[in-house]
Amino acid sequence: MLPPNADVDRAARLARTYEDAGVDVLGVPEAYGVDAVSWLGYLAAVTDRVELMAQVLPIYSRTPALTAMTAAGIDRVSKGRFALGLGVSGPQVVEGWHGVAYDAPLGRTRDVIEICRKVWRRERLEHDGDRYRIPLPGGTGLGKPLKLVDVPLRERIPLYVAALGPANTELTAELADGWVPFLYIPERADTVWGEALTRGTAKRSPDLGPLEIVAGGPMAVGDDVTHKRELDRDHLALYVGGMGARDKNFYNIVVRKYGFESEAREVQDLYLAGNRTEAAARIPDALLEGTSLIGDRSYLKDRLAAYRERGVTVVQVQPVGDDPVRDLRVFREILDD
Repeated sequence: MLPPNADVDRAARLARTYEDAGVDVLGVPEAYGVDAVSWLGYLAAVTDRVELMAQVLPIYSRTPALTAMTAAGIDRVSKGRFALGLGVSGPQVVEGWHGVAYDAPLGRTRDVIEICRKVWRRERLEHDGDRYRIPLPGGTGLGKPLKLVDVPLRERIPLYVAALGPANTELTAELADGWVPFLYIPERADTVWGEALTRGTAKRSPDLGPLEIVAGGPMAVGDDVTHKRELDRDHLALYVGGMGARDKNFYNIVVRKYGFESEAREVQDLYLAGNRTEAAARIPDALLEGTSLIGDRSYLKDRLAAYRERGVTVVQVQPVGDDPVRDLRVFREILDD
């Protein structure tokens, strides 16, 4: 992940360094800071090989047609190196920042995926979906079906969905090119998502090919680096404890399903009460280890084998070691071994 940085020159150097170190994909997040699209366009200009992924654009913040236009634009300026990541975000951001009702996330996700692909195929845009009807019925009555004026570089831009809940994960396995889960522990993943993935895959078109899976976490390589797992305590406490209301925290639900039910409840209680340091201290060590890629070569080789066994195709890493570039190069060697 390479989030927008105030020092754009340093970011350009870092992007090129990561590319040279063997990184295949640079992801750019979008929440309620600088938008991801501007940053992706900039990265397209300062890199040559690496794929660029929006990870992820909230579906509520743009019309589906604008999302499709934007993806076609970034794909063009990057010369075919773009992957569109979509997500529903959450009520706090969607309603608190964008001022849009957080309604029908599943229906909207399905509509956006279908509309994007129609636009990229340059079909005249007519859509009668769950939440989007195009052309808009009523209104002035002057709306008419249009098709994209420009010819996209590709009519099949890879489309990934960040999903955690069972219904959204099922939809992702049915329709998307790839799935981006969070807090992914390969040995426990089936407990949370196995049934949903099976149901979605059963409805999946063969034209889509196998579902790509993007998963990983903090990464460091060495004989004495396991203490680096502690760096993620505050981050996990934020998500498990405070990312959403008490009954609308998707991350807390995942951790509970992993088997850490009492710990997840305690972390949330402490975090929402303002005791963030105590909440971080209650994050289970097994969760810290399971959601990270931190250890020596032998350990990481075993971890990557577990990821492969569960169908993970893209390993997402956040370098947290003392020499991030060296770790990326070594990790690349382990991955290719």
